[in-house]
Amino acid sequence: MRLLICAIGRLKQGPERELAASYRKRAEAAGRPLGWRDIEVIEIRESRAHDAERRRIEESIALANVIPEAAMVVILDQRGENIDSAGLASLLRRWREENCPAVAFIVGGADGLAPSLAQRAKLQLAFGTATWPHQLVRIMLLEQLYRAGTILAGHPYHRA
Repeated sequence: MRLLICAIGRLKQGPERELAASYRKRAEAAGRPLGWRDIEVIEIRESRAHDAERRRIEESIALANVIPEAAMVVILDQRGENIDSAGLASLLRRWREENCPAVAFIVGGADGLAPSLAQRAKLQLAFGTATWPHQLVRIMLLEQLYRAGTILAGHPYHRA
């Protein structure tokens, strides 16, 4: 099963990029025995449109173009469901068992996503009700993928 993180914006050089790379490497190692392929991070350039609605549409089109066919689409949104780590691990297990070819986690831009892309989501996932910078959301998602892999592998990293 392919895991993709499709995100608007790029992580610049620095501690955020290093932390994201560390969790990505850990998640890939934990997930490989579970049948996960490498975690692909696809960074989409932010729209330069002056109007927020136009930015939302342009960015959503660019994101939609990189989502694999038949992928399970998960949107990161502060209004989404708050699922604990074990719950996310269970979802990933179920999708793998259902032979889902890919899971695409979508991290939109500052203006959000167009409704047409949001409607494709099988799940809207939140990391609490707070508003988080997109760079941190990406890092938190990578950590949660690592944690999910360790939960499914029976590794002691996760302590509930």
